[in-house]
Amino acid sequence: MDSLVPWLWRGLVLVAVVGLPARAAEPLHARIDALVDARLTVPAAGPAADDEFLRRVYLDLTGSIPTAAQARAFLDDKAPDKRTKLIDALLASPEFPRRMADAWTLMLMERRTGDDANSLEWHEYLRASFEAGKPLDQLAREILSPDAEDAKTRASALFITKRLEQVGQNPVDHPRLTRDIGRLLLGMDLQCAQCHNHLTIKQYKQDDFQGLYTFVGHTYIRRDMKFPAVGEKLVDKKTEFTSVFAVTPKQTGPRVPGDAAQVEIPAFPKGQEYAKPPDRKANFQGEPKFSPVKALGERLPKTELFARNIANRLWFLAMGRGIVHPLDLHHDANPPSHPELLDLLSAELKGMKYDAKALLREVMLTKAYQRSSVVPSQAKGDVPESQYAVAPLRRMSAEQLATSVLVATGELERVTLAKAAPKVEKKIDPNADVNDDEKGLANKTTGPVTLKDARKKFVVAFAGPVGEAEVDFTPSLAAALFVSNSEMILDWLKAREGNLVARLATLGDAAAVAEELYLSVLTRRPTDEERTEVAAYLDKNKARRDAAIGELAWALIASTEFCVNH
Repeated sequence: MDSLVPWLWRGLVLVAVVGLPARAAEPLHARIDALVDARLTVPAAGPAADDEFLRRVYLDLTGSIPTAAQARAFLDDKAPDKRTKLIDALLASPEFPRRMADAWTLMLMERRTGDDANSLEWHEYLRASFEAGKPLDQLAREILSPDAEDAKTRASALFITKRLEQVGQNPVDHPRLTRDIGRLLLGMDLQCAQCHNHLTIKQYKQDDFQGLYTFVGHTYIRRDMKFPAVGEKLVDKKTEFTSVFAVTPKQTGPRVPGDAAQVEIPAFPKGQEYAKPPDRKANFQGEPKFSPVKALGERLPKTELFARNIANRLWFLAMGRGIVHPLDLHHDANPPSHPELLDLLSAELKGMKYDAKALLREVMLTKAYQRSSVVPSQAKGDVPESQYAVAPLRRMSAEQLATSVLVATGELERVTLAKAAPKVEKKIDPNADVNDDEKGLANKTTGPVTLKDARKKFVVAFAGPVGEAEVDFTPSLAAALFVSNSEMILDWLKAREGNLVARLATLGDAAAVAEELYLSVLTRRPTDEERTEVAAYLDKNKARRDAAIGELAWALIASTEFCVNH
């Protein structure tokens, strides 16, 4: 009997921490809310109004605002479960995998991609992966150890090859590749641990950086392929390194931070280190039989650090702030705002077999996600974002802005169907100013704006610097000038069959114009004051009514309310 006492106590503790069996049966979103609410020290905002929720969930799950018709249908729906139905419908829509491809490209590549064929193939690889419901740990394995022989997944190599591109006469930046793998897939920025143990973060050791470096420090871009592919030089010994603060030499084999065991480097008889495929040229040396890159792809996604990092990033995609924030600084001096919540999410994500859609659904069903962005009147002082008491204002990405402006103006279908103009030879006019590119092209032609063109222009105007995470809302002069002066946007605001301005021009009543305008651009109905302003502006500009409608639409698109996700 005495031997059972410790186990009885352990059971009581488990009940106290986890709850009674009935509690365990609660849905995940209810358990998430309980953990968030338990740490509130300030008044929480009430539920977001239907229009605020609608705009938020569309942007998060489809990458765009809804149309006026979609907004009106949801706002007029009286069903008590309409929010759950909408979340499920958007998760099942073809826009969801495209949105995830945009979001994860931005997160993993940090603006290193463009509109070239390889970047488009990478984007399609991600889109197809999310459409198929590919587990995120499998996605990570394919990215870390790309297979050039598999046409369906070979585009995953871009994550590594973009970071292996040589800039000028500089050496290939393998340390940067090592750092980004740690940052983006493990949530650990090990940059300052390359030459010594981190001076302020005791968990970040030089051994961690060098162990991770040993997996990828020998990689290169293969030149025998017409698409990005990763090659490996022979690794037959451990990496030797010395701290700048010590003289004792150290060495490590390939090792993932958080995994105590190093990968054993096998020894092959001399002359037998390579495997030569039979269909290669005679002078092709072959691939090394030992592939640290494949070992990395197998090991890293199995670590607890990976699970916690991915759970944190999925939470960030929905909530606008990580439980650990910044996202790549998981360590004791920067603890999670809600430790129990991060434990729960990482455990559930593993239980869901890394199903991004399943976890996002539960997060979006929470009261925390569906809270208003309006600070409650009873709150005194600042409301910490880390408590999730109020929904934070979040910047739209350049891609979200481009698609949302097209949806708002009613130009998305036309621009999507537009075909790029044929390329023409650039003939320079010798009499033109050398600084005037427009006049310098004697045979310049203007073709229709395609969706690729539009997205590229928005990226130039709104995107952050290459290699930096885009997290916070950072207005810029370039962005303001783009919205104000872009001929492309101004053209979308001219009356054209089927677009917003043409649709509004057919409405004789100013109140109807105001309602359709605000639903189309801001996903909400106008206030009485806004209706009055629209009526007054249209009355003042009767002689140029279509142009006035375009100007009203421009004013809403150029507003801060449009460019942030409430």
